[in-house]
Amino acid sequence: MNDNPPVLILAGGFGSRISDDSTLVPKPMLEIGGMPILWHIMKNCYAQGLDDFVILAGYKSHVIKEFFANYRLRDSDVVLDSRGADDKVIIQNGRSERWRVTVLETGLATMTGGRVKRAHSAIGDGTFFLTYGDGVADVNYADLLAFHRGHGRTATLTAVQPQGRFGILDLMGDAVPSFREKSQADVGWINGGFMVLEPPVFSLLEDDDTVLEREPMEQLAEHGELMAYRHTGYWQCMDTPRDRTMLQALWDSGTPPWRNW
Repeated sequence: MNDNPPVLILAGGFGSRISDDSTLVPKPMLEIGGMPILWHIMKNCYAQGLDDFVILAGYKSHVIKEFFANYRLRDSDVVLDSRGADDKVIIQNGRSERWRVTVLETGLATMTGGRVKRAHSAIGDGTFFLTYGDGVADVNYADLLAFHRGHGRTATLTAVQPQGRFGILDLMGDAVPSFREKSQADVGWINGGFMVLEPPVFSLLEDDDTVLEREPMEQLAEHGELMAYRHTGYWQCMDTPRDRTMLQALWDSGTPPWRNW
């Protein structure tokens, strides 16, 4: 049993609602405290022992690739030696994380389910985490994974209660008998991402047009294979300029509630 499942992060969307900046970079690369929100998500995972990341990229994926290709240079000493026959670049005193990052090209217009389906060959048949690249939380991943393995179903999502402009989950105990995606009229528990999934979910993902949060989740709920891990701690997505400003202010305070490193 793998106690260190890979973490898939959906990072292919346009993010057109949040700001003009998102026309220049993918939404998960918009910065909080000088670092992409994608980095904040990964740092939280890494601090809890998760070190294998698969980024499901699409829009301006080269920005994500370039960030991680150059990541070790940010906080390291670099020696550029061109005295010999071959130029050498030597990184010294590197202080970056020892993680594995795979950036997958999952298509410009591919839907969420299609992006996950494209990752199947990269991660194989095993338990995996999945989350969105535009939200932070102080979720305890060990507890989430233990909850998931304790009930033995195909899928677990993290249910959160924001200040209500999204849709709801109808919960019966910890089971999710029905799933409804975002609705402006509803207030209650919502899908906050930070999911744990088993390989049978791939059979529900037909093609690039499959939206994970529609038929696949609805079928899992209908067959009793979708469970909710209730998270009552901090959670915040970055959907609007106001969200981004608030997250930046929390970072500037010195004690951002999602930071665990």
